[in-house]
Amino acid sequence: MNTKEQSPLLLYTAPQITSPVTTQTIMRNVLIALAPSIVAAIVLFGLSAFALILLSVASCVGLEYLWCRIRKTPNTAWDLSAAVTGVLLAFNVPSTLPLYMVVVGAFVAIVVCKELFGGIGRNVVNPAITARIFLAVAYPAAMTTFVAPHTMPFADVVSSATPLASSAGPTTLVSLMLGTHAGVLGETSAIAILVGGIYLLVTRTITWHIPVAYVGTVCLMSLLTGRDPVAQVLMGGLLLGAFFMATDYTTTPTTTRGKVVFAIGCGLITCLIRFWGNLNEGVAYSILFMNLLVPHIDALTPNTPVGGERRKQANDGEGR
Repeated sequence: MNTKEQSPLLLYTAPQITSPVTTQTIMRNVLIALAPSIVAAIVLFGLSAFALILLSVASCVGLEYLWCRIRKTPNTAWDLSAAVTGVLLAFNVPSTLPLYMVVVGAFVAIVVCKELFGGIGRNVVNPAITARIFLAVAYPAAMTTFVAPHTMPFADVVSSATPLASSAGPTTLVSLMLGTHAGVLGETSAIAILVGGIYLLVTRTITWHIPVAYVGTVCLMSLLTGRDPVAQVLMGGLLLGAFFMATDYTTTPTTTRGKVVFAIGCGLITCLIRFWGNLNEGVAYSILFMNLLVPHIDALTPNTPVGGERRKQANDGEGR
């Protein structure tokens, strides 16, 4: 008999499979993926972009910290999820937005959309997107005042229309890739967003299903309606939304089929708003609308349990 001391039998409820990946690990990967776009925003829009991003992150983290202290709940301010929300919020506003409006947006994102629903993992809609839409409704003039990017931090800014606006002039492919056109901070440089998106895919922080299905739907709809699919993908916030906001763990379906259905819905609504609506951009509204349908999508696209078909066939055989 082995006299070596044996470990006691431990019983736990599911899940029994654990992983070293934590919320902080995932959010750190997202922040690394956002770094190229942060650099691009500062280069294109100058120190005002840096100040806006810094204030947005500080406001989101600070509000989450204060909320947890006031409610006496476990403090989640340091898991980096609030920092990610802060960067994404800053990426959804123009560089000229008054700083106090950024704080208002942070309050909507963290307190209203996240903490009032129970904190991380319990929010129904994407906080950064909801805050963008709130700011667009509350401060329409400020949210639609765009300036042409510049490469010198202290250069004068010139008001300009985004490429999606009907008043905008022709935009070259190089301009769309580099981001040398007017727009919000995070949607101008397509190269920077693609570099970050590839990093998320390589590190398996996200899967390919939502970005590919989302972008593919927009390309197909563009071709069917006689529009340039490449321009439609590179203009506006499509790439930012497809890689960084439509892939949010909490507000997207859990099943593979559900992710594809979700992304196709986002693509269709984006095109409906862009092509035939009164708004220039439809990415934020499409993701918000599909967020609300996620419980129904999950219910209609369940995964087949492991061995489910085999058990069904066995039962059928016994019945015969």
